[in-house]
Amino acid sequence: MDERLEIVDKNGRTIGYAPRSEIHRNPSMIHKVIHILVFNEYGELLLQKRSVSKDIAPEKWDTSVGGHVSPGEDIHNAAKREMHEELGLISTELTFLYSYIYSTAYETEMVYTFSCVHNGPFSFNREEIDAVKFLTVDVVKNLIGTDTLSGHFECELSHYLLHINDNS
Repeated sequence: MDERLEIVDKNGRTIGYAPRSEIHRNPSMIHKVIHILVFNEYGELLLQKRSVSKDIAPEKWDTSVGGHVSPGEDIHNAAKREMHEELGLISTELTFLYSYIYSTAYETEMVYTFSCVHNGPFSFNREEIDAVKFLTVDVVKNLIGTDTLSGHFECELSHYLLHINDNS
């Protein structure tokens, strides 16, 4: 079954609906997604290795948690749902960080990014994720441009680094 998603304008207002397969082939259709950066108590960032079966960035290391916002769903509720679906976490406190628009030749996303602290263990979704691991932010920064990380995560990381520099 093809997931239906909201199409939004650049201000996040819903302007229509379309199947995921159509949205992921048309960068003029903006859709909402959430990202969660999961850190442990030592400040290391959890990355997930995307499954080989993923249609976008298979086998690349990616954001701790990421997923689509369902039609009519609040972004905070979407983040909680995705945390549970991807990592098996239920009651983790989330902090909203920022929002931005990410666009490629095949899609455009309005990204809402959250962060949280959790040391694990994680009961991750093995259909979507091959592995998870914590790395220092410096190690992750050194992976940029090595074709190890998803392009979207490289963009997310640059937004995060700007955010922490602006708030320090």
